[in-house]
Amino acid sequence: MGRKRHTAEEIIGRLRSAEIELAKGLGTAEVVRKLGITEQTYYRWRKEYGGLRLDQAKRLKELEKENLRLKKLVADQALDNAILKEVSSGKF
Repeated sequence: MGRKRHTAEEIIGRLRSAEIELAKGLGTAEVVRKLGITEQTYYRWRKEYGGLRLDQAKRLKELEKENLRLKKLVADQALDNAILKEVSSGKF
């Protein structure tokens, strides 16, 4: 069975509905069954998106993308520096 990727908006909406159901007295197992996800997914989502509002979640995703891009740039630059040092020392 293929995996479905949920957007931040969907996740936050599902977490809010789960909170409502839990407040009504349902158990966690019943709530996640109703949402169609596993308990592990529920707890992972709650850990990552627990107290976030929708705009905060969008900003978090943007920052994660930017961080990944910058890490790649730094890795490429470090590799270029290592190559230049090796060439300049005459070890080729």
